Amino acid sequence: MKNTTTAQSAVWHPYTQMQTAGRFPLIVKGEGAWLFDEDGNKYLDAVSSWWTNLHGHAHPRIAAAIAAQAKQLEHVIFAGFTHQPAEELAHRLLQHIPYHTKVFYSDNGSTAVEAAIKMALQYWANRGEKRNKIIAFRDAYHGDTFGAMSVSARGVFTNAFSSLLFDVAFIDTPNGSNTDEVRGQLLAALSAVDVAAFIFEPLVLGSAGMLMYDAEVLNALIGICKENGVLAIADEVMTGFGRTGKFLATDHCTNKPDIICLSKGITGGFLPFAATTCTATVYNAFLSDDKAKMLFHGHSYTGNPLGCAAALASLTVFETDNTLAKIERIAECHAGFALRLKLLPAAAKVRQQGTILALDLKTTDEGYLSGIRDKAYNYFLGRGIILRPLGNVIYILPPYCISEPELGLVYTAIEDFCRSL
Repeated sequence: MKNTTTAQSAVWHPYTQMQTAGRFPLIVKGEGAWLFDEDGNKYLDAVSSWWTNLHGHAHPRIAAAIAAQAKQLEHVIFAGFTHQPAEELAHRLLQHIPYHTKVFYSDNGSTAVEAAIKMALQYWANRGEKRNKIIAFRDAYHGDTFGAMSVSARGVFTNAFSSLLFDVAFIDTPNGSNTDEVRGQLLAALSAVDVAAFIFEPLVLGSAGMLMYDAEVLNALIGICKENGVLAIADEVMTGFGRTGKFLATDHCTNKPDIICLSKGITGGFLPFAATTCTATVYNAFLSDDKAKMLFHGHSYTGNPLGCAAALASLTVFETDNTLAKIERIAECHAGFALRLKLLPAAAKVRQQGTILALDLKTTDEGYLSGIRDKAYNYFLGRGIILRPLGNVIYILPPYCISEPELGLVYTAIEDFCRSL
């Protein structure tokens, strides 16, 4: 279909006001850090297609692995059956998470979080303890399914559904100056006898506007949970697979979470897939002669072989293609650019964690619905760069294959936009 517009298309797009949306570029090809539309225009994907792409678009090794798997086994029911790609992937993932022993597969970030929440709640139920309270950061975003929304911030993302969400104990998000207050709030919340778990986005709260906090604070919060016998759940859906400079964001901590949620980059950006990993202690609570104690969660495409094949290939690229050096190079480039940004009057709160760089645009209407968002988005798209601001927050989260000259294109466009304000 040529020249598809929102009026002509039958597709309803996510997080888009369809009445005011203009023509969408129809993407026909991807290569490296670039996407190409039907009219021959190319766009530098500086946000990794919603934080999913690790190694570049249409990476040949991942594409070949999916093709080979599709010719052998495309899918099989995962209740009562298994297959080699799923077994191998679990083993390979746990090599990076040696303090965990089990991997539960699902479909996307939200379902990885749903599985984690249900694991935590049923863990206590199986032990005969009634614990049904979750603690979360006040600015959190954990997904769009109902459990994930419940442990997320109450605000624009959840307002229409607020009466249907379960009650959560929220504590302030660490911001560099409130460490003692946050610790006190967590301890106060843990004083209740019905707390099952504390769920958090480690080091970077993505959809909240790339809010960042120190690993030292997170390490202390996880330690407090352990001292009080409460499960810690790390939502590494965005931060996993090197985004913060280490394989996992919680690798910056000595205290480790009991449950970890993985998705987005797990397949290198090729296929929807997710995993929730846990410790032996959590898993063992579900072992019983009583079938009522099995984990009551699953998806039709749980453990999909194509997703497993993509994830295995992506892991191999990560481990063998000098990826950590690429991550370090991007982080160093970001650090240099951050110094330049701090000199611009329109830029505020410049911050960085690994390959993630963010800044606030100074405006009178801050937040996700800020009017400056569309102006910035369209400006960058006109420059052939995909930057999807979170309201008045501009961030860069590129695929690891991006070159220094390509990063330079992004940096220059951001500087030019800031100077235009």
